Amino acid sequence: MYKRQCKYKAIKISAYIIAYNEAEKIRDCINSVLWVDEIIVADSHSTDGTTEIAQELGAKVIQIPFNGYGDLRNQAITHCNGDWIFSLDCDERCTHEVRDEILSLVENAKFDIYRVPRKNFFMGKWIIHSGWYPNFRQPQLFKNGKMSYTLDIVHEGFISHSDKEIGDIKNFIWQFPFKNTEEVINKANRYSTLGVEKLQKRGITGGVLKAFFHGLWSFIKHYIFKLGFLDGGAGFVIAFGNFEGTFYRYIKLTEVESDWTVPKVKAITKDS
Repeated sequence: MYKRQCKYKAIKISAYIIAYNEAEKIRDCINSVLWVDEIIVADSHSTDGTTEIAQELGAKVIQIPFNGYGDLRNQAITHCNGDWIFSLDCDERCTHEVRDEILSLVENAKFDIYRVPRKNFFMGKWIIHSGWYPNFRQPQLFKNGKMSYTLDIVHEGFISHSDKEIGDIKNFIWQFPFKNTEEVINKANRYSTLGVEKLQKRGITGGVLKAFFHGLWSFIKHYIFKLGFLDGGAGFVIAFGNFEGTFYRYIKLTEVESDWTVPKVKAITKDS
């Protein structure tokens, strides 16, 4: 485990990781944050050995039923005891440069909350367009008690409890969003299902044409306006994946709103 210089010892840092059946990814993720004082894995009852791997590496595993990503993250941070909290997902990896920047920053931080840029690796290459570079999600470094998450089931936002502006880390962490094409499809399916509830809460209605045009706009936005075409084949797959996720989100909403009950077939015998 990485040993800090004496000047850093007064300030404690917790890292939390949310997980569900991430046995293939959790080891590398945890190994990239062994330099923190505490690692919390918020697991939603994995069945593939994720928890055993995490515990083997010294992480504290907390079992939290999945009621949306916002709720999961809020519960995870209640278990963090550090002065600062660093959020890392299973498909993300901290780098030496980010480690050193964080350790230096927390000594005399100008802000209470920091966004962390991500550099994405997909289809054998680093993506530098497609809206993926630089790529941010919710702020990933914050003082304990200075940030929480909205209760959206997916693509959750954040709530600042600080009167200061939000800062940016200069160095990049790595993200490996998909290990293969199957995972691209599975994630589009899962997120489109979770996204239906979010659309309903916003009062949005479905429809096949609406699904198509929202999906088409998502494709154009990523492939043309965010220069995905400059990422070659990977850029096209990213844009098409956004089309699929958006299209199926609206189609699933249409299904919820419609009566698509399968017709019943009466028993057919020789005499009927």
